[in-house]
Amino acid sequence: MIKISVVTPSLNQGSFLKETLESVRSQGYANMEQLVLDGGSTDGSLDLLRSSSGPEWQHLHWVSEPDGGCTQALNKGIRLATGDVVGWLNSDDRYRPGCFETVAKIFEQNPDIDVVYGDFNFIDERGTHLRVRREIEFSRLVFFYHHISSIPSTSTFFRRRIFDEGHYFDESLQFAMDYEFFVRLINKGYRFKHIHALLADFRLHPDSKTCATGARQLAETRMTMRKYSPIALGVRNKTLRAFCLGVMQVVAPIARYTEKLLRGYYLPDRFIARERPIR
Repeated sequence: MIKISVVTPSLNQGSFLKETLESVRSQGYANMEQLVLDGGSTDGSLDLLRSSSGPEWQHLHWVSEPDGGCTQALNKGIRLATGDVVGWLNSDDRYRPGCFETVAKIFEQNPDIDVVYGDFNFIDERGTHLRVRREIEFSRLVFFYHHISSIPSTSTFFRRRIFDEGHYFDESLQFAMDYEFFVRLINKGYRFKHIHALLADFRLHPDSKTCATGARQLAETRMTMRKYSPIALGVRNKTLRAFCLGVMQVVAPIARYTEKLLRGYYLPDRFIARERPIR
């Protein structure tokens, strides 16, 4: 049975952390662990972690100490993880019921796949459903040249061999480290698979990085695009390279939005059956 490790960087997210922990515990998956890397919280996070003990919390391991930010904590957790598959769940997000069973089944059925990712719900700070985000099949074109990542880290899982082969998140980045990491994996030939299942809930709230630091995230994304995309690596002339990048940055979102439109992903949520059990 595949062992699943979940790495959760956290800092002063006590108001959401309980839901995050419970979403892992309630999976009921027999072979799992969760590692919480707390950066020295001063709210109620540590009290919550200390109280999460007993037989039903044997899968939970945590440490609280100053660190260099989310990316460094993430890498530290990955190095401590012992699972065959590793997921990254921020301390304000949560997994949906059945997530681990679905992910384990996909990895078992597809031994050549290195990264599996699914769809997710947007929720607000109270945990209320806002909307569903469903993604297109994996596309190098869209991923390399669209400023919105089509691989959501909240619902993404990695085979352990990726990290065993020396690939970790770039600790110089704090906002688009997931995008940069995915780009490097794609260029190295690792294989990605999208599955049509709602795996997680992504929380939008005023203090989240998505809401509070969108401009800095976009800047890191574009920097990565200029550094690692096929055009950036293959076109030597600076002027031609800038022109080609500009064209592809127009083509990529058109391709993504057109496919989502044709698949009916912009229909009202009531037609998506988001509460259907994951299989």
